[in-house]
Amino acid sequence: MGILIASILIIVILLLSLIWTTPRGAPWVPTSLSLVRDMLDLAEVKPDEVVYDLGCGDGRVLVTAALRYQARAVGIELDPLRWLWCQILVTLLGLRGRVKVQLGDLFQADISQADVVACYLLPDTNKRLQDKLLRELKPGARVVSNTFIFPGIKEVDQKGKARLYLFSEEHTTAAYIKKQLLESS
Repeated sequence: MGILIASILIIVILLLSLIWTTPRGAPWVPTSLSLVRDMLDLAEVKPDEVVYDLGCGDGRVLVTAALRYQARAVGIELDPLRWLWCQILVTLLGLRGRVKVQLGDLFQADISQADVVACYLLPDTNKRLQDKLLRELKPGARVVSNTFIFPGIKEVDQKGKARLYLFSEEHTTAAYIKKQLLESS
């Protein structure tokens, strides 16, 4: 009887977590480790660069960035359960010096120190996030998205489901259209 109650409680907590996080960014859907590597390879992560994972879930992008690429990593997670999981994982792996996990809303977080931003968010969330990325990211910052596009930004490369974007004014759709019009006149 105790196992049944514990199982039901766990299921209810997980469902509440999904219901709470989905409208504010995306539900937690884990990315395969091979796709995580594809994303970070596509972004050409270098040692000591700062990789942000917006909606870091269980921390696999953060851990991979720190261990495989020797990068520093910052995760932003809205769900307190996943944030706690990441804190435990980072501590157990001895990555406290390279990985930081913040509990909070990715739209409120300061991401200006990012060299690379990784995300696996819903299309509407990516669309809302575009302006923040254009405003806050430094020149040369790369954004790699699992599956979903940024509709107003030119995609510069793709590897499977991983899509790479350079967030700067010259890569916006508006800049591309303007360039085409100038070249055609």
